Amino acid sequence: MEWLRHAPAQRAAEEPRTPLPLVRLRHLLNVVEQNPGLREQLHGMLAAFWRDIDAVALFADFGFGARMSLVSEIAARLRRSVLPATPQTNDLAELFGLLFAPEDGEWLAAIDDATLGRIAALLATPEGAWRGAMLDAITILCGAVHASGSGGALRQRMDRRLLANEPFRQLAASAEALRRVLRDGGAGAQPPEAMREALLLRALLDACRQAAASVAAHLEAFGISVDIVYELDQLDARTRRIELLLDCLLASEARPELLRLVRELVHVVGQQQGMRTVLGAHYSMLARQVAERNAETGEHYITRDRSEYRTMFRRAAGGGAVIAGTTFVKFALGALGFTAFWGGFWAGVNYAASFVLVMLLHWTVATKQPAMTAPALAASLPRGDAPDASALEAFVDRVVQLIRSQAASVAGNLAACAPLVLAVQMLAQALGGAPLVGEPDARYVLESVTLLGPTALYAAFTGVLLFASSLFAGWVENWFVFHRLDSAIAWNPRIVARLGAARAQRWADWWRRHISGLAANVSLGLMLGLVPALLVFFALPIEVRHVTLATGQLAAALGALGPALLLEVDFWWCVAGIAATGVLNVAVSFWLAFRVALRSRGVQVRERGRIASAIRRRLRQAPLSFVWPRA
Repeated sequence: MEWLRHAPAQRAAEEPRTPLPLVRLRHLLNVVEQNPGLREQLHGMLAAFWRDIDAVALFADFGFGARMSLVSEIAARLRRSVLPATPQTNDLAELFGLLFAPEDGEWLAAIDDATLGRIAALLATPEGAWRGAMLDAITILCGAVHASGSGGALRQRMDRRLLANEPFRQLAASAEALRRVLRDGGAGAQPPEAMREALLLRALLDACRQAAASVAAHLEAFGISVDIVYELDQLDARTRRIELLLDCLLASEARPELLRLVRELVHVVGQQQGMRTVLGAHYSMLARQVAERNAETGEHYITRDRSEYRTMFRRAAGGGAVIAGTTFVKFALGALGFTAFWGGFWAGVNYAASFVLVMLLHWTVATKQPAMTAPALAASLPRGDAPDASALEAFVDRVVQLIRSQAASVAGNLAACAPLVLAVQMLAQALGGAPLVGEPDARYVLESVTLLGPTALYAAFTGVLLFASSLFAGWVENWFVFHRLDSAIAWNPRIVARLGAARAQRWADWWRRHISGLAANVSLGLMLGLVPALLVFFALPIEVRHVTLATGQLAAALGALGPALLLEVDFWWCVAGIAATGVLNVAVSFWLAFRVALRSRGVQVRERGRIASAIRRRLRQAPLSFVWPRA
C-alpha cells in the first residue's frame, strides 16, 4: 500500500486524470499476471492470510468504541495518535487502519469494473470466508444495537409509541433467521425467503433508528449528556453498517458492493483520526443547549422602549454601587499581603460575592450581558439566501436594541461606581484625615490602568473569561436539569422533614431559577481572581481588566491624589484605558458567544454586505437610536 501511494512523478504526465495509486496498481496487476510463478506465490500467501485472519473484527468492531463512553473514545484516540500500532496481529480491524489512509478513498472510487475483477483474482479471497464473517458480524452488531437500545439511558428517553412493537427485542431473532437462510442458500441469487428476512431486518433497523432519534427531543427538553449523544451516534452507525453488509450479502454481483464497503471503512479511518471531529460532533448538542438557554436569558437584557431603558439604567446603577464596595475590599485584601495564590483566591471570593449580591438584588453588571445577548441576536439572524427587507430591518432593530442596552448598562455601572468611590474617599479624608486608599495604591492604579501599558491585552483576556463563565453557567444548568436535582430537592425525605413540603418545593424552584446565575457569577468571580494568580506560576504575568472595577480604582486614585490629578496626562491615559477596556470586555465576550451560537445552530451568515449596509444606513438616519430609544 505504501508503494501504491508513492508513485513516480513522471506517471502524472502519462495519465493526468487517473489517480497515481490506481496507475501503479494496474502496473502491479500486469506484472503479476505475466509471471505465473509470482502469481502462485501471492495466492498461497493470501490464502494463508485469509485462513488465519479475524475478518469479523473489521466488519463488526472497526469504527466503534469498546465502551459507550466519550471519554473512553477520546482516550483511545490519544493512545492511537501517540503509540505506534503493530502489523503482527490477526485482527483485521487493526490491520485495516495500517493499510489504508483517509486519502485512499479518492483512488478507490476511481476503480473501474475491469480493474476490480483483476483485483479480486489477485486477492484470491475465499468467498465463503468473507460471507461467513459478514454473517457473524451482523449477529454481533444486532446484539450491540439491542443492548444499547434496551439500556436504561436510551430506553427511558425514547418515545414510548415507537417502542410499542419492540424493534430492539426482535433484532436478534431476525438476524438469526436471515443468517440461517443465507448460510443454507450460499452465494449468487438469493431465495425469496432471504429477501423477506432481509426486508424485515431492514424495517426493524429503521424502526430502531427512529426510536433512537426520538431521544434528541428528550435531551433538548431535559438536559444533554455527551455520553448519551455518543451512544446514539454509535447505535446509528451500527445500523448503517448492518445495511452495508446486507447489500454485500444479497447482491447478485458482490464486487461493487464490497468496494463500496471498503470505501466506507476508509472513510471511518479518517473519522477516527484527531480530536476535533469527535468533540465537534458530540458537543454540538450541548453547545446548542447552552446557547439556547443563554438566548432565553439574554432576552431580558435587551431594552425595546424608554421604560425598559430606564429600568436597565437603574439596575446597572445598583450593580455599580455594589462594585464600588468591591473596589475598597480589593484594596483591603491587597494590603494584607497574601501570597499569590491566596491573594487571588480571596480576590475571587470578593468578586464572586459581589456578583452574586448584584444578581440577588436583581441588578446587573454590564460586562456579563454580551455572552447572554449574543445567542439571542444569533437566533434573530435573517435566514435564507436572500432575506427580504422586513427581515433585515427586524434584525437591524435587534442590533440597535442590543447596542443601546449595552450602552445603558455600562453607563449605569460607571455613573454609580465612580461617584460613590470618590465620595467615600472624600468622606474618609474629611472624617479621618486620610482617604481609605492611599497615594502608593493610587500611583499603582495610574501605572496599571493606563492605555500605554498592556491594558488592551488584559481587557481582551477578561472578555474571554466573561465568555467562559457563561459557558460554565450553561453547562451547570444543563447538568442540574439532566440529573433532575430540583425534583430531588423537592422530594428528598430529609429535606422535606427539615423544611416541610411547601418550603422544599419553593427551595427547589428557587434553585432551578437561579442555578445558572449562581454558576455564572461564582465562576466569573473566581476566574477573575484565581486565573491570573495561577498563570504567574507559568511565568505568564497576565492580569484582568474589568471596566467597572477599573473605573472604581481610578476614582479611588482621584480621591487619594486630589483634583490636581485631573491636570496630569497620566489620568487621561487611564480614562482612555478604561474606554478601551469597556469596548474589549464587551466585544470579545460578545464575539465568542455569537460564534458559538452560530455554529451550534448550524447558521451560516449570508448576505453579509446587505446586513452591514442596513446597519450603516440606520446609523446615518438615526444615530441617536443606538444610545437612546425613540419615543
